[in-house]
Amino acid sequence: MAAPTAATLVERLRGLHLRMVDAVLSGDGLERVAELTAEAVGGSVAIVIPRLGRAVMAPAGTVADERLPELRHYVADLVQDRPAHAPRGVAVEIPIVSGDESVGTVLLLEGSVHAVSEAADYLHLAAVASLTEVAVEEARDEVEQNLRGSFLEDLRAGNTLTTDELVRRGARLGCDLSRGAIALCAELHTDRPRHVVATIAEDVPGALAQHMDGTATGGSGGRVYALLPAGAVDHAAEATLAAAARLAARLQRHGTVGLSSFYADPAELGRAVQEAELVLDVLMVSGEPIAEDINQGTYRLLFRVLASHPEEVRSFYEDTVAPAVRYDDQYRTDLVGTLEAYLAANCHMSATATAIHAHRHTVAYRLERVRDLTGLDPMQSEDRERLGLGLKAYRIIAPRLPR
Repeated sequence: MAAPTAATLVERLRGLHLRMVDAVLSGDGLERVAELTAEAVGGSVAIVIPRLGRAVMAPAGTVADERLPELRHYVADLVQDRPAHAPRGVAVEIPIVSGDESVGTVLLLEGSVHAVSEAADYLHLAAVASLTEVAVEEARDEVEQNLRGSFLEDLRAGNTLTTDELVRRGARLGCDLSRGAIALCAELHTDRPRHVVATIAEDVPGALAQHMDGTATGGSGGRVYALLPAGAVDHAAEATLAAAARLAARLQRHGTVGLSSFYADPAELGRAVQEAELVLDVLMVSGEPIAEDINQGTYRLLFRVLASHPEEVRSFYEDTVAPAVRYDDQYRTDLVGTLEAYLAANCHMSATATAIHAHRHTVAYRLERVRDLTGLDPMQSEDRERLGLGLKAYRIIAPRLPR
């Protein structure tokens, strides 16, 4: 009688395995795998996979809702090789293993109508089916990442996309760009780019974010690019700008963050991405002093112009402070720094001298050299305005000037 019983068990296991795999491939997922396992063993079964952020239990109900948080914590400790104490009532547990890595666990929580060894066989099948679900989810995630990366790369490259195509591709990725968006570009100094992407998704619902490694962006740690869409509210620009500022502040501990201004027209989102890159490049070179002013109107206007008509900003720079910049580079002087200090001190000579630790006669001499080189007199209000704007233009194009 033993042989027929064994053959019957094998047949039951094979049939159950096929049903589980079919459930995964048809989209019913872990919930159906847990249900099939619970029916087979005649007890309560939980499947917990931290890598996917998933935990399900069958039969579903109040008990399942109460136990799942505890089981999530337990399995998370297991897969991280941390000390873990099995919760009460766990009769059998089977790890879900990918290669040499444990990615989750299948647990039998209550007494089974079958022997423990037979119940373990059913749980092994559930573990294999769950691993198939992991493979399907990761393949789907890889495809979506490729789509996000391709979309953002098209915007970075300035490829011409119609408004309809932009909105359609964004919608396909769960991002509604029809009301406009802000672009974000962050240079990372963390080894947790997925955490940064997850933070963006958490803070700005519907955001589209993607990590690009150092090879693609030229940086060692890589960059995260994101589009932060406007919500369906009045004053969408103001609300989106406020949300973007909060997000940027939160991400500062992971890297340097550049934000574009708000672009209401989806057709201009390529420029938004370029503007965010420009802001980031300036922050990477200039550091804190400019970071305090970079969201002011004049800087924002220059960034927008630079993203669309870079030759105009470069021309203005050449017509104003460029000769002084080149003079400083050639003779190791500090005409530009002195001019900046003079304007910051409201054109007060003594305050400027104190700020740069120089004699006021030195300040006067350097300002005269600025006048001689540029044809603009720092002592004249109209010329000061042009010089001040020229300095801002210089700061935002400095990272891209020849060295």
